[in-house]
Order: sequence, then structure tokens, then C-alpha cells
Amino acid sequence: MELYEAINTRRSIRDFTDESIPEETMKRILEAAYKAPANDHFRDWHFIVVSDKEIMKEAIEGVPKNLTEKDVDSMTFISDPVQKECYQLAVPKQYKMLYNAAAIIIPLMKKKTDILNPRSLSDLNCYASMWCAIENLWVAATSEGYGCNVRIPLGKEEETAKKSLGIPDNYLIPCFMGIGRPAPNAIHTKQLDVDLNKQIHWNEF
Repeated sequence: MELYEAINTRRSIRDFTDESIPEETMKRILEAAYKAPANDHFRDWHFIVVSDKEIMKEAIEGVPKNLTEKDVDSMTFISDPVQKECYQLAVPKQYKMLYNAAAIIIPLMKKKTDILNPRSLSDLNCYASMWCAIENLWVAATSEGYGCNVRIPLGKEEETAKKSLGIPDNYLIPCFMGIGRPAPNAIHTKQLDVDLNKQIHWNEF
């Protein structure tokens, strides 16, 4: 798939077929992550690929399983109808979209600063670099015909995954990623249209 096609067709996928992903293909997708820019040049990132369903179940045990559209209705910050529709689709599938994927990819970055209490924006450089790597991975997966989703760990979800997978405490999990072949009936939510003429500026705001 051509680069711009992959970028333009990338979507969050939450419904998958039972197809597994060949190891060589997964390695190629993960290698793309390491081509992302890194603030310290070391790219001290690790990725755990979990395809064993029992291990997967333990790793994401902390992710809520019984969320509903009513839970979305209680989120008072959602007012835009397109955004609300996206949440109504995504929230109830937070557990299933990971467990039913061919694999869960867990990115790891070494904690070098307290990113929740940064002294300056520079303290977030390592976190920003990790997300560049995640985006590379996602676009690479799309180019291979696979789909991805992300879940930002909340509450004790990170602690549960770390304990299950033996992850050292000095590493942080920015997200869980489900990856697999999109199901034929996978729903693609409407994307908000961006007026580029209003949001791209030349030489000044």
C-alpha cells in the first residue's frame, strides 16, 4: 500500500477476524516503530507482543468489560454528536477490541522523568517520541492490511499488566494496542472534517 493511502485509510479497528499475523510480518511492522524520531537518539523502546489468549486475558484483566452506551451518556464532556457516536461505539468494546485481536502490542518506554508532573515541556520529550513510534507502527500495520486500536491504561490496568508480564517498574506503558485483520463488518466511525484553509497558516496565525 502506498504511504498516503495508508495514512488516509488508517482507522481505529475494534472488530477482527480470527486470522493470526505471521511473525515476519509482525517484525516488519514493529521495525517501522524504530524508524520514528527519538529525543535522545537511543530508542530505548521495548514492545511485548501477546498472542496467547490466556496470557492476554491476564494482562488486560484490569480493563473494564461491561461498559455500555449509558456510560457514554454519563460523560458530560461529550457534546458533539459525531464525537458522541464514536464514544458510543468505542467505550463498550474496550475489553473485546483487545482480547479479540490477533495480538496485543504493549509498548514500553523507560521512565526518565515524572511525565505526570513535568517541570517543563522538555520532560515530555521521551513520551512524545514513544507516540511517534506508535504512529509509525500503526501506519505500517495499515499498509500490511491490518487494523489497530489503542487503550490508554487507567486505574490499576498498567499495574495489572506489569505484574502479569514481568515488566520492570522503571518502564511505563503508554497504551495497549490491539492488532489484527479487520472483520468484514468492522464499523468505521465518521471522522470530523477539518477545514484546512482555516487550520493551516502560512507565515503567521
